[in-house]
Amino acid sequence: MPYYPAAMPENNPAFQMIRYVIIPAAMLVVSCGVLRPVKDSSESHLLDPAVPERAITGSVPAVAIARPSLPGYLDRQQLISRGGHGRVMMNRNHLWAEPLDAGISRVTAANLGRLKNSLNILPVESFVTMDYDMLLEIRVTRFEPDENGALVLECTWKLQPVHGPAADPRPFRTVIAEGGPFAPSGPQHMRVMAMNDALARLAREISRF
Repeated sequence: MPYYPAAMPENNPAFQMIRYVIIPAAMLVVSCGVLRPVKDSSESHLLDPAVPERAITGSVPAVAIARPSLPGYLDRQQLISRGGHGRVMMNRNHLWAEPLDAGISRVTAANLGRLKNSLNILPVESFVTMDYDMLLEIRVTRFEPDENGALVLECTWKLQPVHGPAADPRPFRTVIAEGGPFAPSGPQHMRVMAMNDALARLAREISRF
């Protein structure tokens, strides 16, 4: 007749060792392997106004800044660069802290408010009602570094009166060469500063009309 060992009683010292020492230790080893934290190496970036700050006291003109239209490859969280032969490169470790179109309208409103001395130049979402005289519409076609590292902003813009005939769009293009007057804190930070400078140039042109 085959022999089957009897089950180990719970009050057996060997059983207690298995229950309170070996099993928890095994669970700890498994949990350390499965639940080990992963370091997040990504950085988030914001666009900032580059027109010098000033005390704003006026209230005219009243201009709403619409969110600009963006090409699909720019309308994403990752920072984008252009390579040669039509290549587009996404930097997965450098992200926008807000949608890029929202950042452009926010910064353009701040730049124009400083240039025109008006507290009523705001993103369109900031107006409760249509208490503005003109709507600024921007259509971006390029806003990223090219294969040589130069920042390119290409767009059209128009100031559309709320009451009046349709305005004609105006083209705008600016290039900020690689190695411009930017802080030496890394290429992505330099790129964001170049984008800030390009938006300031755009605001200065718009402010003349």
